[in-house]
Amino acid sequence: MPHPIFARAYGHFAPMAEKAGAAAHRDELLAGLRGTVVEVGAGSGLCFAHYPTTVTEVLAVEPEPYFRQMATEAAASVPTAVRVVAGSAERLPAGDGTFDAAVASLVLCSVPDQKAALAEIRRVLRPGGELRFYEHVRAVDTRLARWQDRVDRIWPHLGAGCHANRDTVAAIESAGFVVETYRRFDFRPGIVVQVVAPHVIGSARVA
Repeated sequence: MPHPIFARAYGHFAPMAEKAGAAAHRDELLAGLRGTVVEVGAGSGLCFAHYPTTVTEVLAVEPEPYFRQMATEAAASVPTAVRVVAGSAERLPAGDGTFDAAVASLVLCSVPDQKAALAEIRRVLRPGGELRFYEHVRAVDTRLARWQDRVDRIWPHLGAGCHANRDTVAAIESAGFVVETYRRFDFRPGIVVQVVAPHVIGSARVA
C-alpha cells in the first residue's frame, strides 16, 4: 500500500539520520558482499552508494512510488548496476534461487507479513545464500519491550505500518536461516524516541 505522506516525511528526515551514523551502519551492513543481490524495500536508494565493487548487480524492489522514483535517480549516480522495480517483500519479482545475497535495511519492521517476506527472501536465494539485515527491533530489556508492546497499538498507524516490537532476529531463524553474526546497539538520530532505538546489524545464511 502506498504511503506518500510518510515517504516524503522520511525523505526529509533520512539525510540527518545518515549523518548521525546510518551511513556508517550501511557500510557495515554491506561490507564484503559479492555477486548478485536483491534489496528488499530499497526505499529511496540510500544503500546504493555503499555496495562494494564485488557486487555485480542489484535488483532493488520497492512498492512505494515516491520512494521508487527517488531510488531510480539514486541508481543512476552509482557505479554498481542497480535496477529498480516495483514489487513487495511478500511477492518478489524473481525466480527461485536467483541471487547470491539479499539485503533488508529498515524494512522488516514494516512489511505486512514478516513471515511471508522472509520465506520469499529465502526462496529467491541460492543454496547457502546470505541475508544481510539492519533493523530496529524488540528490546532485550523487558521493561522497554513491554512499553514497545503498548506503543505498537498505535505505532503502525503513525509510521506506515512500522512495528516497534518485532523480534526480527528470532523471525529470521524461524524462517530457515542460520544467523551467523549480529550486533545490538541503540541508535537515536535526532528526535527519535527510545521505543525504536534498539537496532541490530547482522548476517544469516540459508540453512
